[in-house]
Amino acid sequence: MILPIPYEATTSWGTGTRYGPAAIIDASRYVEWYDEELDSEPCQLGIHTLPEITLTMQGPRLAIAELRTLYDDLLTVAGDRFIVGLGGEHSISSAPALAWVDRLEGDVSILQFDAHTDVRQSYHGTEWNHGCVTRRILEHTTEVVFVGIRAQTNEERKVVVDRNLTCVYAHEMRKSDWIDRVLNALKKNVYITFDVDFFDPSLIPATGAPEPGGGDWWDAMDLLAAVFNECNVVGADVVELSPRNGEEASAFTVAKLVYKMIGFSSQHGKATATK
Repeated sequence: MILPIPYEATTSWGTGTRYGPAAIIDASRYVEWYDEELDSEPCQLGIHTLPEITLTMQGPRLAIAELRTLYDDLLTVAGDRFIVGLGGEHSISSAPALAWVDRLEGDVSILQFDAHTDVRQSYHGTEWNHGCVTRRILEHTTEVVFVGIRAQTNEERKVVVDRNLTCVYAHEMRKSDWIDRVLNALKKNVYITFDVDFFDPSLIPATGAPEPGGGDWWDAMDLLAAVFNECNVVGADVVELSPRNGEEASAFTVAKLVYKMIGFSSQHGKATATK
């Protein structure tokens, strides 16, 4: 099940994340159904795209609270369907992540693919900025694992160290044991939040805060395949695509990323997949 959330209110440099969900859905029409790695057509399980969610513009705190209510309601009726939220800016991710934290009484890890840790207490005048999203999550759980990080403040680094959080920095991904480090830090249940600036901007230039030295496609695929195989991935979101006119590769790559998640879920995760 695909949940488009074209929310954008706190972007700090590049803008346009509100157009991300529509661009991903449009590009998905050109993704081949057959997946040679899985030797299957994941879409045959049935992929349902929900209408876009329009959140209040009366401030980010109220918008995220509104999304949390809507997501809780969706979980009530979704059964075992695998839900992928499409952002929009990263601030939306605290709502579904914390919905799963509460639903599973804390027995879930949040796996964050990202160039940034996003653990600022406040940024640009609000605690609900996209750069604070994981700080809000950490107010309710310490089960957060980062991968791909290569841009943070000294204060953010201190949060990671003081809370003993597993953080695989991008330069450490050149070592052979980085996937094992992630897997060893995760609980059985996992929620994935995937900021597309995890990728090196040579692969995904269309994002609001690009950072050189990021992960490549196979880094992401190898880790996702391992996580879906070893863990129960309960849900996911993919955020921070900012489409660029004339540059279609980014949207297509993100659409294929989402389709790969659906495929991995169909083989190893919850019984029913969704797009």
